[in-house]
Amino acid sequence: MARDARKLSPEALEEIRRRAVAAVESGASQSDVARLLGVSRKTVGAWVRAFRSSGEDSFRAKTRGRRPGEQLALSTRQQEWTIRALIRGTPDSHGLRAELWSRQAVSDLVHREFQVLLSPATVGQYLARWGLIDEALLKDMVRTRIATVVPPWRATNAEPQWWIPGAKVAWIVWSRPHTPPPGHSRHKRNLMNGFRDHFGDVNVLQAISHRNVVLFHAQLGPFDAHQAGRFLIGLQHQLNGPLNAIVCHWPAEHRTTMQEWSAPHDHPIALHLSAG
Repeated sequence: MARDARKLSPEALEEIRRRAVAAVESGASQSDVARLLGVSRKTVGAWVRAFRSSGEDSFRAKTRGRRPGEQLALSTRQQEWTIRALIRGTPDSHGLRAELWSRQAVSDLVHREFQVLLSPATVGQYLARWGLIDEALLKDMVRTRIATVVPPWRATNAEPQWWIPGAKVAWIVWSRPHTPPPGHSRHKRNLMNGFRDHFGDVNVLQAISHRNVVLFHAQLGPFDAHQAGRFLIGLQHQLNGPLNAIVCHWPAEHRTTMQEWSAPHDHPIALHLSAG
C-alpha cells in the first residue's frame, strides 16, 4: 500500500527505512520498493547506501537543520507590519513610553503585538536587515569626527563656543534606505532597496550617542524644520541631559532646515553641522 513517507513520525520512518533496506538486500528492486512506499527511487537508494556505510545508525531519524529564513523569529508579514508601524509614527504614538525608536522600543512593540520576545541584539539585526539603521556607518562617522575634531580641542584646551561643557554628545545622520550612504560605493542589499517601491520614500534620522546608544525616527518623505527639531528635542529627552548634537550627514538640498533651527530656551541643545 503506497504511503507518503514525508508525513510519517520519526519512529515510523525508521521502521520504513529498515523494511526498505531489507527488501532491497533480499533482492527487490529499488524502483519497486520506492513505488510501494510512495518515495523516489533516489531516496531508497540513499537509504541503502547509508545502511551499507553506517549500519544500524543510518535508520535513526536525524534532526533536520532549519532552512534559510526559518531562524527568523518574525514572519514576512510580521516584519512588514513592524516596518510600517515604525514609519507611521514615534513610539509614544503607538502607546509606548519613548519619543524616538530604540532597539528596546522596537522589541516592546513586537512583543505587544505578536507575543514574540526579541533581544535588543536581534532587533539590531532586523533593523540592519530592513535597511533602517546602519550602525557600522554611524560608528565609522563617530570615529572619524572624534579623530579629526576632538584632538585639536584638547590640544588647545579650549572647547568651541557652540559646545555645552559636560553635555552628552550625539552624532546624527539623515539617511534614505533606497540610496547609498555618503562615501559608500557599494550599497548593502536590504529589504528597503530590495523592494524599492513597496514602502515608499522612507527617510530616517539616526543618532548614536557617545555611549553607542542608537535612536531613530523614520517617516515617508523628507523632514521639515519642525520635524527635525522635534527629533533633536526627543533625542535630548531620551539621553536625559544637555546635548551637543553633531550633524555628520544632512542632504544639501535640506540643509536650511537645520541651519535655521534654534533650540527652545528650556531645551539645552547645541547643534553643529560638520558635514554636507
